[in-house]
Amino acid sequence: MPIPEDVTGEEIDKGVRQELMSLPKTLAEDVARNLVMVAKLLDDEPERAYQYSRVALRLASRVAAVREAAGFASYAVGKYAEALAEFRAARRMTGNSELWPVMADCERGMGRPERALAMAGEPEVQKLDRAGQVEMRMVAAGARRDMGQADAAVVTLQSSELASNSIQPWTARLRYAYADALLAVGREDEAREWFAKALEADQSGSTDASDRLAELDGVEFVDALDPEEAADGDALQPVEEPKVEESEVEEPKVEEPEAEEPEVDEVPSDEDLVEPEADDAEDIEPVAEVTSEGQAAGPDEDGDDR
Repeated sequence: MPIPEDVTGEEIDKGVRQELMSLPKTLAEDVARNLVMVAKLLDDEPERAYQYSRVALRLASRVAAVREAAGFASYAVGKYAEALAEFRAARRMTGNSELWPVMADCERGMGRPERALAMAGEPEVQKLDRAGQVEMRMVAAGARRDMGQADAAVVTLQSSELASNSIQPWTARLRYAYADALLAVGREDEAREWFAKALEADQSGSTDASDRLAELDGVEFVDALDPEEAADGDALQPVEEPKVEESEVEEPKVEEPEAEEPEVDEVPSDEDLVEPEADDAEDIEPVAEVTSEGQAAGPDEDGDDR
């Protein structure tokens, strides 16, 4: 696999670089660069990290650091049998017991929790540092749960490290494992308390304690718009109004206002009629006839007031 040009072997751990000094210079640089890529990609892109580890393994299978890196890359992608073989090889080369907990967890991954539990009682555990012993305790608790011994898993995790108020690199994960074990036996209130303690100690975000707390509190987070979907052109689009054929549209009915009858004075009877004198006839102006032109214009045909 191609390696970015800006990646150099100088980025590798000093101890690993010393191990590679037994190789020819050019080969050592190639191996170192592949190991750098494994370290960079292991958490976020484990499949790619695994591919780089296989390249390093082909180039320098007799280097303990290479076997260890290949083991962790295999472990990250769920290839537990392969990972266990690499860890065993690295342990034979160095005589170091620090890989013992992850080796036991590989046994769990392969569906053999009883072997993992047996490893928790081996003398190698006493050779581990404090962090390694805490890790071994969490693996043993997991093996207990795999075997259906949920209450025993809770007891396995109870230790001085769990009770301590000091924050160590493993504190958040230990508290999280204990909270999860409590939840498995139905002790929800205590589980919530320990998830909160795990969140308090989780400075690097190594656990999803905040999500577990929200779940226990019945809080559900829903993304209104997924940024990835928006980038793919699947963002919400405005809803188009349905098209309506003109024939389906009913024109509003406009009621024509009734024309008001012009007021007409009471017609006088023949007896009341008096012939005007000839001289007075010129002074009387004719009464203007009432016509429809004097009415106020009503609304036009389409009903809009002008």
